[in-house]
Amino acid sequence: MNTFEKMLFLKSMPLFKYVKDEVLLGVASVLEEQLVKPGELIIQKGDLGTIMYMVVAGKVRVHDGDHAIKEMADHEVFGELAALSPEKRIASVTAIDETLLLKISSTVIYDLMEMQTDLAKGIIQVLCQRVRSIASDLSHATTSH
Repeated sequence: MNTFEKMLFLKSMPLFKYVKDEVLLGVASVLEEQLVKPGELIIQKGDLGTIMYMVVAGKVRVHDGDHAIKEMADHEVFGELAALSPEKRIASVTAIDETLLLKISSTVIYDLMEMQTDLAKGIIQVLCQRVRSIASDLSHATTSH
């Protein structure tokens, strides 16, 4: 992907919806691409993480050992917690299909948030949606027993 294509991808992500184009262009220029093969481990539970991943195309499985937690596909984000607060990864992530990812480090995210408060708004919204989704999943799991 060229920088312009990466910028267009970022514009389509809820995380970056409040960020101005000229800032997105700068972000796009520092994103790293990673192409992973089916079955390839992307994140190992317990490892220290500082990278956030965005799925451009493909599908990944978030899991704890053999227990599948969730599948994620195009335009979804994972690893954002570790990128915002570097700690040990709470789950593993493995590619299901050949998957193209864009990676961004915690250092870049923090630098951007300092310059662009609109990015912080997008991050807060995405994290709130993730918490609501987890709460809903837990609620359904407890009511179905």
